[in-house]
Amino acid sequence: MPAPIRLRELIRTIRTARTQAEEREMIQKEFIVEFGTNAIHSLSEYNHFYSSMIQPVKSDLNHSTQYVQGLALCTLGCMGSSEMCRDLAGEVEKLLKTSNSYLRKKAALCAVHVIRKVPELMEMFLPATKNLLSEKNHGVLHTSVVLLTEMCERSPDMLSHFRKLVPQLVRILKNLIMSGYSPEHDVSGISDPFLQVRILRLLRILGKGDDDSSEAMNDILAQVATNTETSKNVGNAILYETVLTIMDIKSESGLRVLAINILGRFLLNNDKNIRYVALTSLLKTVQTDHNAVQRHRSTIDKVTREKALSFALVNGNNIRGMMKELLYFLDSCDPDFKADCASGIFLAAEKYAPSKRWHIDTIMRVLTTAGSYVRDDSVPNLIQLITNSVEMHAYTVQRLYKALLDDISQQPLVQVASWCIGEYGDLLVSGQCEEEEPIQVSEDEVLDVLEGLLVSNLSTPVTRGYSLTAIMKLSTRFSSMNRIKKVVSIYGSSIDVELQQRAVEYNALFKKYDHMRPALLERMPIMEKTATNGPAEIVQTNGETDSTILDTKHLPSITQPASQANDLLDLLGGNDVVPVIQITVPTKPASAGGELLDLLGDLSLTGIPPMTAYNKNGLKIEFTFERANPNPNIAVITIHATNSTEADMTEFVFQAAVPKVCSFPSSSSCY
Repeated sequence: MPAPIRLRELIRTIRTARTQAEEREMIQKEFIVEFGTNAIHSLSEYNHFYSSMIQPVKSDLNHSTQYVQGLALCTLGCMGSSEMCRDLAGEVEKLLKTSNSYLRKKAALCAVHVIRKVPELMEMFLPATKNLLSEKNHGVLHTSVVLLTEMCERSPDMLSHFRKLVPQLVRILKNLIMSGYSPEHDVSGISDPFLQVRILRLLRILGKGDDDSSEAMNDILAQVATNTETSKNVGNAILYETVLTIMDIKSESGLRVLAINILGRFLLNNDKNIRYVALTSLLKTVQTDHNAVQRHRSTIDKVTREKALSFALVNGNNIRGMMKELLYFLDSCDPDFKADCASGIFLAAEKYAPSKRWHIDTIMRVLTTAGSYVRDDSVPNLIQLITNSVEMHAYTVQRLYKALLDDISQQPLVQVASWCIGEYGDLLVSGQCEEEEPIQVSEDEVLDVLEGLLVSNLSTPVTRGYSLTAIMKLSTRFSSMNRIKKVVSIYGSSIDVELQQRAVEYNALFKKYDHMRPALLERMPIMEKTATNGPAEIVQTNGETDSTILDTKHLPSITQPASQANDLLDLLGGNDVVPVIQITVPTKPASAGGELLDLLGDLSLTGIPPMTAYNKNGLKIEFTFERANPNPNIAVITIHATNSTEADMTEFVFQAAVPKVCSFPSSSSCY
């Protein structure tokens, strides 16, 4: 790199430039040379620079002029490295004991930096802290409290040691709130609010989990809470710190009620930041002081973002009244809040619903009010709720059908309604609703609505999938078979791959496996909420069952022909299928109906733990898995069927079907 030229030569060179472009090029070239030279010099001297700084700073700390010493303390407190702090901690500790207030406050802040850099030096400053709180100078008091706070937060031993200073801190705080006007420390009519806030924070740390310390500060906290002016933001800051201190220590119940009342006044403040602070604090205390927070419910309901707190106030006694307020808020709140509010309403209704009909009505209100904002995971949860409310099926499908006639823009509403119509369309047409006056609906009218959803521009691909599946399920509930076949065949060439795949599968059922269609499309059983360790758990997606289902209500009473199950394998992509293994186990009689089917499941046996596939009515079926030693690509599945009843089970047949990529051995063992 060429050496930089002198200033006069640079000026002379620039003057010779003929254009501005040449002038800028000369300046830029010289700048790069100068910068590179300085950077290399700085990097090579970096370590030497810090090591050479220690001695000058140490000399300045021992200087006879306080301002030089103060500048050295500021330098060390702002940019001192761990090595510098370790070497100069002794000088800082000496200045912390001096009688000069100017140096003591700077030394206290410098000690905070030293402790943060080298925590093991904390005990060095312990003797110097004895007389710090006796200082009259507010600057020294402020920095001393900061130093004590840092030491208490970093060391449990220091925390125990400084708890004896609580009475002294209480006296200082009392003098501050009782003192008259002091122009040097007054801020909006309050004496030194910065020092008050610092003392309150230190008291919160010292009183947390300690009965004696908490008892010693109860009175002063009550005085601060009642004597602080709230017309200015300065007073609100002190009150907020007071509330946090009261909530963290072991305070009296009356004092906690006073703190919650302060937060209630904050909710009425015009400043949004103060309202937000109040809400955040109330959410933290609602579990421990529920009744005290309930007194401010009317105030909470008037504020926009308070509905998050309102959910915490809901219980079994006030669920009806609170839900009316929440639904009213859902109808009028900003779109940003609708998703959270809807989810909160669903959870509260599920937990405290007084009746199933009330629960269904509440869900309907949410879906019709803010359906587009309902989260995707809410749809399967709502379907599960409806499925498990057996006595409400006719009422629910009628309400959802009416809602579809009024509005099809709310996609979660449309999805839930489509699923219910597909499951309980026969109840809708027959008019079996006892909860309210039944409506007269024909099969063609129901199919018109579902077909309208398929062609609507408002429908999403997921919604169209729900609608097509609903139409397919109605083929076993309605007599309009030809119309349903026509609709399904049309969507076999849809540009939507998911919709096309469904239509092709349904067409295959009509053409090749029509004898199996009623069993495949029968109503969903009640879905259990508790998770199991096997495939008996039912996962609801788009109105279909994802997992293999065994139900004693539908166990076959006679042996199904193996050809039927083999035909099922054709649907998975080929004709060269492996015969289905039939295992006959001495069991007691089971009820008739259904097959064990999984149309498009891809069965992967890698890493599956032992699972209970079925456990009802005394019949328990367990699967265990292991890899064959000679060939790790072969998985050995052992099926254990256990009869816990006194009677024998007979004519029990187990059928299994797998995709083409899997194969069964030609024989099986039964034991």
